[in-house]
Amino acid sequence: MAHIHWLQHVPFEGLGSMEGWLLEQGYNLFCTRLWAGDPLPPVDSFSGLIVMGGPMGIYDLGEHPWLEAEKEFLREVIDRGTPTLGICLGAQLLADVLGAEVTANPEKEIGWFPVLRSSEVPEDFQDVLPEKMTVFHWHGDTFSLPEGAIRLYSSTACVNQAFLYGKHVLGLQFHLETTRESAATLIDNCRAELVTAPWIMSEQDMLYGGERYAEINSCMHQLLKVFFPPPQ
Repeated sequence: MAHIHWLQHVPFEGLGSMEGWLLEQGYNLFCTRLWAGDPLPPVDSFSGLIVMGGPMGIYDLGEHPWLEAEKEFLREVIDRGTPTLGICLGAQLLADVLGAEVTANPEKEIGWFPVLRSSEVPEDFQDVLPEKMTVFHWHGDTFSLPEGAIRLYSSTACVNQAFLYGKHVLGLQFHLETTRESAATLIDNCRAELVTAPWIMSEQDMLYGGERYAEINSCMHQLLKVFFPPPQ
């Protein structure tokens, strides 16, 4: 049975809709809770890696010293060619490891906003990545495009929303895995960020509209099917 490992940076950001889907496909799931001091696994012990989000920045080494070991771990995993998916902070960490710059975005982007697909999206991803979709965002930082990577999506507020490096590194600044329940948990833990700003929605607007969650979760599952083919 194939093993997917995932890295958790805070206890309130889990796999969301990905967890049930991956289990249904026959994957074993294992987690390193970096916030709790769990050790990182051997890089040859899993067939795929997911790097989740968190409110910290990639340079916050003083407060989160495990970030340095995590970056070294990610370098080894990428060098092995292991399929690696990074979401939000996870995408920023992957971009950093690949030599790109991670900086504050001109605007924080929190809530439901559209992203537009790049014309560069490879053919095998075009069927699962819509030309335009409204997705769930919660980020203040952004990344430049790593050298050799393909931009997948942009938004009005943020140029680089997703990238593909080779065939095995995928970074998503936005969240396709978010459910209404995980959004509510995120709001409960990060409510202080919900200030009045052009690209920040109210709590009520973020939680409204269940069909939006179903749409992004469906897109995530189709993307996972391409990126982490179900084990035989």
